[in-house]
Amino acid sequence: QVQLLESGGGLVQAGGSLRLSCAASGRTFSSYTVDWFRQAPGKEREFVAAIRWSGGSTYYADSVKGRFTISREAKNTVDLQMNSLKPEDTAVYYCAAGPRYSDTVNSMDYWGKGILVTVSS
Repeated sequence: QVQLLESGGGLVQAGGSLRLSCAASGRTFSSYTVDWFRQAPGKEREFVAAIRWSGGSTYYADSVKGRFTISREAKNTVDLQMNSLKPEDTAVYYCAAGPRYSDTVNSMDYWGKGILVTVSS
């Protein structure tokens, strides 16, 4: 079992930055791909970014490419650095882990509870 805990969300003005962290407990990320998804009010959950813990390959949704950076950190943590934030980035952000790279919700084995990011205009 892997337990995931997100942190770092909050309120920021458009153009600003936030850094989200996903910390794992129970098992290490060593054999997993870790994803960030987000869900805006009234919309479906969508893929944001992913990183293979082994090797470090990264993947991004077109909507965040060039603005967001996913990275592996010490102590079994994956961060999402979000720059040049837009009001349309407002959503609950979820960390998830699965056995291989995927950008689909149903392929993830473990989920965090989510954390709110609000970008004001």
